[in-house]
Amino acid sequence: MTELTGAVWRTSSRSNDQGLCVEVATNVVTAHGVVGVRDSKDPDGPALAVSPPGWTAFVTALRGGTLRG
Repeated sequence: MTELTGAVWRTSSRSNDQGLCVEVATNVVTAHGVVGVRDSKDPDGPALAVSPPGWTAFVTALRGGTLRG
């Protein structure tokens, strides 16, 4: 399991008041080689540790509208 202690979390600019809130920690890329992702409503809950290329692919797919629910 990747250690995310010391991660500096920031809330997505796309988060809204309907409970769709995501926080991202990119400072752990340098420290641990991952991007941290978690639910801002549950900061003590689970977090994902995503590889930088995986995060880039995810964001690119979001921006391009190619993800399907």
